[in-house]
Amino acid sequence: MDLNQYHIVLVNLDPTVGSEIKKTRPCVIISPNEMNRYLQTVIIAPMTSQSRNYPTRIEVKHHNKKGWVVLDQIRTVDKLRILKVLDKLTDKEILKLKSIIKETLVY
Repeated sequence: MDLNQYHIVLVNLDPTVGSEIKKTRPCVIISPNEMNRYLQTVIIAPMTSQSRNYPTRIEVKHHNKKGWVVLDQIRTVDKLRILKVLDKLTDKEILKLKSIIKETLVY
């Protein structure tokens, strides 16, 4: 399976602990393609269909469904957890994602 940065993929996130986002759900790959090609893990941000307007969440629309990329729940997962590629972010969504990551993690 070809896994690229900004692809939306279906990921089995269980088992989880505490307040971590659980279930099998869409996630956005945020690790760069150089890592995705050579490592057995990818860095993802889970997506949810329900959210409050937090500064670390980006609203996206794919397949006529509204959702949010949850950048406050970034995690690394093994590629074995990825079930399939669903879609990819638009250029506008990618710019917003980069801006929020920079604002949140690179002070």
